[in-house]
Amino acid sequence: MYKPNMLFHGMVQGLERPFKHLIDISLGDAHRGGLQPITFVRQVISACLYPSLLDSGRLPIDVKSRARNLLKQCEGESVGSYTATCGLPKIQHSLSEFISRRDRGVPSSPENIFITSGSQQALMLVLRLFVHGKGSLQTGIMTPVPSSPLFNMALSSLGGAMVPYHLCEEEGWTLRLDEMRRALATARRHCNPMGLYVINPGNPVGQVQSQKSIEDVIRFAAEEKLFLLADEVYQDSVHDPTAEFVSYKRVLHEMGPPYSNTVELASFNSASKGFMGECGLRGGYVEFVNLDSAVMGHVYTLFSTEACTAVMGQIALDIMANPPRSGDASYTAFFEEVQNRRNTLNNNAKRVQETLNSLDGMSCQPIRGGIYAFPQLHLPARAVAKEAGVAPDLLYCMLLLEEMGLCVGPGSEHLQRKDTHHLRYITHLPDEPIVQPRANSY
Repeated sequence: MYKPNMLFHGMVQGLERPFKHLIDISLGDAHRGGLQPITFVRQVISACLYPSLLDSGRLPIDVKSRARNLLKQCEGESVGSYTATCGLPKIQHSLSEFISRRDRGVPSSPENIFITSGSQQALMLVLRLFVHGKGSLQTGIMTPVPSSPLFNMALSSLGGAMVPYHLCEEEGWTLRLDEMRRALATARRHCNPMGLYVINPGNPVGQVQSQKSIEDVIRFAAEEKLFLLADEVYQDSVHDPTAEFVSYKRVLHEMGPPYSNTVELASFNSASKGFMGECGLRGGYVEFVNLDSAVMGHVYTLFSTEACTAVMGQIALDIMANPPRSGDASYTAFFEEVQNRRNTLNNNAKRVQETLNSLDGMSCQPIRGGIYAFPQLHLPARAVAKEAGVAPDLLYCMLLLEEMGLCVGPGSEHLQRKDTHHLRYITHLPDEPIVQPRANSY
C-alpha cells in the first residue's frame, strides 16, 4: 500500500517545503480528519471505564442508566472481563433489533450475529470458512474493481484467488451483470469461484445500489451458487437525496422463495463509519443468513479461535444500534450532534465532487454514498510514459505530497481498469480548505 513515510521523514528533518501544512486525506478516519466524537458515546464509555462517575452529578441520567445496564452484563460488572465469543448477549440482541428496524420488520436472530474487532476481522474469519485448495480447486472470490485493498490482501494471504469484475465508471460505477458473467466464466478456467463480494455503498467509488440492482445480483448469486458477502459498513453515509440504502438481507427477504430461503449471505457493519466514525474502538459485526445449522456450528468454532472483541467496541455498537430516544435526557443534544455531522458529510461530498469536476484533467462520478471520492486523472501521454516502473497515479500522488503537502491515495492501490488512472480522497474533513491540484501540472 502507498505509504509516504520517506517524504514525511524528510519533512521531520526540516527540509524546505513549498507549503506550510500537511493535509492527509488518504485514510477513512473521521476523527483523525477533525470530526469530534459524539458526546453520548464518550460519556457512556467513560462511565463504564470509571464507574465512580455514576455517583457524581456530572452525567445525564440516561447515560448513567445505560452504563449501569451495560456493566451488569459484564462478568464482575467490569469491562475488564472477557465476554462470550460472539459478544455480550445484550448487545447481540440490540444489533438484532436494529437490523429488524432497518429492514422494515425482517426477522433477525441474535444467534446469527457475531461481534468482532471491526468488520475487517469479520471478513477475514468468513473467508477462512471456505477458502482452500490449489490450482483449479483454489477458492475464488468475485471482487469489485475498484475495491478495498485490505480485502484483496486478506484474500491473498489466506490463499484465495481474486476474481475481478469491473464496475462501470461511465454509468456511475454500477454493477453490470454482463461483466460479472464474463468475469465468472473467465475465472472458472483456473479456479473454483465460491463467493461474491459486494460493497454497498461503495468504497472507494461512492455508488449506492438500487433495489433492482441488488435483486439482479442476488439472482446471479443463486444461479451460480455463490456465497454473498455484503460489505455494508457505509450504510449510514448516503449523501444523494434521490438514493436510499437498502440492505441485501431486506431485498433477499422481499424476493421470497426460493431466493429468501436458499441464498447464503454474510452482511457486515461497523461502528467505524457512519455518524460515529469510531475507528479506534474496533467494533464490527457480521450477520449470517440461510446457513445450515451444521455450518453455523463450524462458524462458532472458527470464531472461537479468536478472543472476544474489546468491550469498548461492543459498547459503541450498542449505542449505534440503540441511540437515545425522544424523551431521554441526552436525546436533543445527541440528535443535534448527529444531524450536524451528517450535514457536514453531505455538504463536503457535494463540495468535493463539484471542485474535482471543475479542474482541468479530472472528472469525478457522483458521490452518492460512502466517505470517498475516486476521480479519474486524464493525463497526457508524456506523463503516463514519464516514469517507467511507477504507476502514473502513484507518481502523481508523490508529487502532490512533495509540492503541495496533500496526501491522497493512488487508484492503482485499489485496482482500476487498464489505462485509467485515479485518486482516492476522503470527503469528511470539516475545516480544511479543498486543495485544488491540477492534473495538467504533471
